[in-house]
Amino acid sequence: MNDFVRDKLTEWGLLEWIETFEEEGVDEESFYSLEDQEIAELIPKVGPRSRFKKRLKLLKEQNTANPDTADAPAQVIPSPSGTSNEGKRKSDLQGESNQQQSPTKKKRLAKGPGAYSEEIIQADVENIMRCVLKKIPDQGNNLNDFLRRKIHDLKTDKREVVGVFGQTGAGKSSLINAVIGLKKFLPSGSISACTSVSIKVEANMQNSNYEAIIEFITKEEWRDELWFSINFRLEDEEDDSEYRDIDEKLSALYGEDWKEKSDLMDAKYFKEIPEFLLSKEKILTTDKAKDLPEKLIRYTRTKQDNAEDKGTKRWYWPLVKCVTIKVPNADLLKHVTLVDLPGNGDSNKSRDTMWKTVVGSCSTIWIVTDINRAASDKEAWDILKDACSYMGNGGQCNQIHFICTKSDPHQDAEDDSRTGIHDFILKRNRQAKKEVMKEFNQLKEVKKHFSEESFKVFTVSSVEFLNQEYLNQEETEIPKLQEFLQELNDCHKETLNYVSGARGILSLIQGASRRGGSEIKKDVCTILEEKMTDELEKVHKQMEETYQAFEKCLSDGVEKSESYCEKALESVINPRGSGSGFHMTLRSLVTHNGIYKAKTNKNQKKRKQKNLNMALSSYLTESIDEKFKETFPNEINCGPFNGKLNSFSLDTKRMKMDPEYEDVELQLEFLNAEEIKMKKKLIKIIRDRKKKIYSSLMTTVEESMQKCYDDAKGIRGPDLLNNMRETMRKHVHDSKNIMFKNAKKVMLNQLRELRDDILKDLKETMQESIELSLKTDGYSIPDVAEELDMVKNHHEELTGSAEEDQ
Repeated sequence: MNDFVRDKLTEWGLLEWIETFEEEGVDEESFYSLEDQEIAELIPKVGPRSRFKKRLKLLKEQNTANPDTADAPAQVIPSPSGTSNEGKRKSDLQGESNQQQSPTKKKRLAKGPGAYSEEIIQADVENIMRCVLKKIPDQGNNLNDFLRRKIHDLKTDKREVVGVFGQTGAGKSSLINAVIGLKKFLPSGSISACTSVSIKVEANMQNSNYEAIIEFITKEEWRDELWFSINFRLEDEEDDSEYRDIDEKLSALYGEDWKEKSDLMDAKYFKEIPEFLLSKEKILTTDKAKDLPEKLIRYTRTKQDNAEDKGTKRWYWPLVKCVTIKVPNADLLKHVTLVDLPGNGDSNKSRDTMWKTVVGSCSTIWIVTDINRAASDKEAWDILKDACSYMGNGGQCNQIHFICTKSDPHQDAEDDSRTGIHDFILKRNRQAKKEVMKEFNQLKEVKKHFSEESFKVFTVSSVEFLNQEYLNQEETEIPKLQEFLQELNDCHKETLNYVSGARGILSLIQGASRRGGSEIKKDVCTILEEKMTDELEKVHKQMEETYQAFEKCLSDGVEKSESYCEKALESVINPRGSGSGFHMTLRSLVTHNGIYKAKTNKNQKKRKQKNLNMALSSYLTESIDEKFKETFPNEINCGPFNGKLNSFSLDTKRMKMDPEYEDVELQLEFLNAEEIKMKKKLIKIIRDRKKKIYSSLMTTVEESMQKCYDDAKGIRGPDLLNNMRETMRKHVHDSKNIMFKNAKKVMLNQLRELRDDILKDLKETMQESIELSLKTDGYSIPDVAEELDMVKNHHEELTGSAEEDQ
């Protein structure tokens, strides 16, 4: 054995296995080539083996690949830098991964010979905290219980969601393949072929397989859909788009002769998917990327006219709620999920709820469209208009990326030289960006939620990114999206948060283990409690001012709603040009509790989605939109309630630097870390709660309208259309003096509850931390001086890299 192997095993805390590696003759070259089975034989214990495998993988990523140990060469997606890929491990034609690393990530992962990567730092600190946890005595007391809880709460699973909208054929599959560094993983049309199913793409952190997790709607939901579908068909309006949608859906699952079948809930129709009947997820697994889309086709595709589809008897997409695709070794998706989203929810309640939840959880939205019709793509802009309230005030989106794909065609170029084509493409791309921005600036409703600074336009070419015939990689703008995903991942920040939290906890343990200093502890405790009272009052005052402002805005909204609600009702139930056949649209709307999903009619014209609940509550939401955005901004650098929660501080950082408080320096270190962590936790709670608060206006109106919908559903016989309309008119007229006041009351109650919960949580958490760090003796607390020094060193290394990146 050479020194390299011995040093690595020592560095990784695997001293006991050095002799085994030496006996087996493992040198540096064979060390890099170890396979899973060989590692299992060398290190039979699961814990150390897992640690070894993780660090070996990271070590390989840190170093440039050795040509002697690399896999046989094959085609590969070019690196963002445009440098040669010779000598690097390359992915095969089936789509094995070859993720790129941004310069920032490379700098963080390898800062010098022998330097730890951030993942190794986190693994080390996690191991240290596990050992410390075992040291804490079993006897129950408040401090020991508190420490255990804090250690368990250190690990968080941060995940950013990027929602991807776009029609089939817009180039989403090619875009995602190029951005995440996978060759032909998602074939064209493999996503978005079904208008109902949400498809998530994220990293597989558990194993090296490609997996698809299929979540079905419930049996009860499908039974309800069947009832509605069959009864709706009895209206016999064959030209209606709803009719054709029903026929397509039931024919896919049961065959063209579904009308002749009796019990459509019979288990025989679901024998290939027993998971549906058992309300379980179905998991498809393969070790080759190319095989997964083939297995998924029956769960995500609606088209059945392809040659590859002819042998398939049943299509299960009508039963599918969501599909999650997990990709191994996908670094850019480690803390990011890409979600391909249908255009505007679904008539199925659970799918519609999931759509709203996912859209509301997206920090970024990608709207993908063909560059040739980008500015004039009505459907792309309609998606943005329909979803903006769910993304903005009703969500957490802070960036919209309008991505114009297929920017490489150049048939119209007058100069067919390479330079001429290059200049033509770039000029057209600049013009496309200008036109898209001009169109965005005309969307008044969207701009209530998003400023021009949050809207960016990209012109991308997946083909040129691979081939670089006319454009270099930077000009294809794929690297910009890769860099964006890398920053969104922000593994550095996650590691720093964990290590900072661990340092704070160890500081508390070590400080508590010291005896004496009771007088200074008592004085500091009094100072901090008085400071906390003052700071809480500042937060409370701002929250109270916000509450009063919302009350005034909503009062104006109620007045307008009562005056104009009947006009809003007519715009939905009796729009200009609606004929006698409109009763089918109205029947669908009341059946789905006020929502009519956009459909294509027999003339292939897109019918606009109708949402009666949104129309009736629109004056309420408009009244608070501006104040709501100001109070609960989605921008990363802005805090809720005019930043008052962010500015809350016990001033422990300054006190820690004061020699007067040297004896409680470690306790102040812990309280400073605790304060930072607490504010982050509360800001996340506010972000999640504000979505419910914003949507409460429309939700309350929908609940008030429910009896109206139920009554209208049961109407039959002659003059059906007028009778349905009159039922709805009467309900709105009779309830308008109650419905909107009730919506106002519900929102204000939720605001009040949020205010009380935040203040209570902030006070109780910090009070507990102050008391347990400064009012507890340390007789049963272990000494963790060595562990604290190790974590401090890691923290300094991380903060050094943070400064390097600024």
